[in-house]
Order: sequence, then structure tokens, then C-alpha cells
Amino acid sequence: MANTTNSTFFIGSDEIIQTASQWLEQGQQVALATVVRTWGSSPRPLGSQLVVSESGEFEGSVSGGCIEGAVVKEAQESIESGTPRLVTFGVADADAWEVGLSCGGEVHVHVQKVDKDYLKTLSTIRPLTLVTNLKSGDYAFIDGTTVTGPLPLDQNIVSAAQEALIADKCRTEDDLFIHVLNLPLRMIVVGAVHIAQALVPMAKIAGFDVTVVDPRRAFATQERFPEATVSNEWPDDALNELKPDARTAVITLSHDPKIDDPALQVALKSPAFYIGSLGSRRTHGKRVERLSEEGFNETEIGRINAPGGLDLGAKSPAEIAVSMLAEAIAVKYGKKLKSQ
Repeated sequence: MANTTNSTFFIGSDEIIQTASQWLEQGQQVALATVVRTWGSSPRPLGSQLVVSESGEFEGSVSGGCIEGAVVKEAQESIESGTPRLVTFGVADADAWEVGLSCGGEVHVHVQKVDKDYLKTLSTIRPLTLVTNLKSGDYAFIDGTTVTGPLPLDQNIVSAAQEALIADKCRTEDDLFIHVLNLPLRMIVVGAVHIAQALVPMAKIAGFDVTVVDPRRAFATQERFPEATVSNEWPDDALNELKPDARTAVITLSHDPKIDDPALQVALKSPAFYIGSLGSRRTHGKRVERLSEEGFNETEIGRINAPGGLDLGAKSPAEIAVSMLAEAIAVKYGKKLKSQ
């Protein structure tokens, strides 16, 4: 029976791998703990990870709290023995909060000692799928059609791993865990305004790789946006270079048609999963007229979430940024929530 969930490996994964690599360089041994099955309530989805050093330091999360303590102990024992283990935390409703679950559920965590070569592969190849035998600990990396590692795989599992990567969903098939290691989600923010200054750090925390686009060099500077890549190209040129894909959100904030419209024209021709534009309904009405004159039909223009953002009653730049980020996340997960 398969257990699936959207991949979240990109969230904090670079930091986890970097930390693990640093501990190895310092002469410590390390283990990775990975959520491989869940049932009922679980605060962390499949693929969530925790790295543990032999001295008991840890980074990451596999639950909402107290499970971490037990997992750290299991990881240290796995480091000492060199043997992987699969641990299960089953919790009744009444006891759930004591182990970090919001209500009753079950979490299966695979714990395994890892070495430098293993971490190097995780950190340098994206997108990638990792298939692990939860009993033996043997694993195989799948990079496109290339399979490497000590775990032999038949074509059915290779195909299942490739499907999981396309769907961006980790999954468990019997004793095999298929871990999707995808590139980070991307967000292209057009218009280096005050809302963008609030949105960029929030989006980074949420796991997006952010690029800010604005031809006005006084607005779009690395000093104003230290967490993002900054482009001073005209938006259509910048977006044509960036090539928005199905893992990209495009948000326009400038209020200036000369800046926003060229970006929207490229975004609407792309498979970007979210397109949002700031502005009132009247402003959007004029935007629709301009895009219609450029040859875009009603269905295409309908992809634009405008006025952008969930209806939170937001007023300040930070509140508006929260509403737009929340809407992008909702769209990513297929949720239909009330917009502005």
C-alpha cells in the first residue's frame, strides 16, 4: 500500500545537509532520520528530515516536538551499531500532545548512518529521487534514467520513482521509500516595492528561491533585497531568461503597466502554478482590457489572481505580503480559498 505526500525536502534541506557535512568534516559521525510513513495527524509530512551527530546535536524536524528526543537517541544508537532502523510512534488522542502530535496518529521514521559521498550526492544533484529499502538500508539514486547505489531496482520501481518526481510527491511502496529531492520552488517578484521587501524574506522562509525583477535600479538593489537574486532587466526579458515552470510563482507588485504587463504576458504563456497581481478590481479591469488587446483570451487572463492575495483584510505592506504568499501556497496545494 502506498503512502504519498507532496515533497517538502527543499524546506531547510540545504541547511540540514550542510550541517551534516560540517559535522563529518569535524570528525563526527552522523545519521539522517526521515519521515517515511504517516497516519492520522502528523505535523510533518513524508520526507521531513532530522540530522543527528554522534554527540547528540541535531538539526531539522520530524514532528512537532517531543518525538525528536526519542529519534535523536535512536539515531545515536544507529551511528554506534551502523545498522539502520525503522521506528514507529503510535499515539492515542489523549496522549498526542505529549509527543508533538495535534491529535492521534502514527509516524514511521527511518534512521540511518550516512557518509560523505551520500551527502555529496544529495547536495549536488537536483532534481533527484532516492529509493531506500527500509529494512536493509540499501539505497539507490535515480538521476533521470541513471541509477546508482547498492540497491538493485527493477524497472517498475524506477518508473514509480520517475512518476513521483514529476508529481513532486514522496511515497512509500511496501518496504521501499521513494524520496523526491526536487529543486526549490521559485518565486519571481516583479516590482521592488515595500510589499516586496516584506514578501521576499517570508517566501524564503517558506522554501521559495526568490528573484526580484525591476528595471528601476534605485528600487531593485541587493542592499534592499539581500535574500533574493536581483534583476534590473526589463520584466519580459528577465522572465524569458528565467523561464517560469510548473514550480514557479509569478507576482507583480509595481502598479505600473509598463513593468507589470510585460511580465504577465510571459507568465501567461508559461506553466507557472501561480500568477498574482496587486491592484484594485478597477485596476485589474483595465489590465484585462490591455491583455485582451494583446491577444490573450478570457481563460488565459483568468489565470491571474487579482486582486492578488487572500481576503485577510490586509492593509500594511507586511499584511498584504502575507496574504499573497498564503494565496500562492493555497494554489500550490489545490485549495480554493476566498481571494480579495
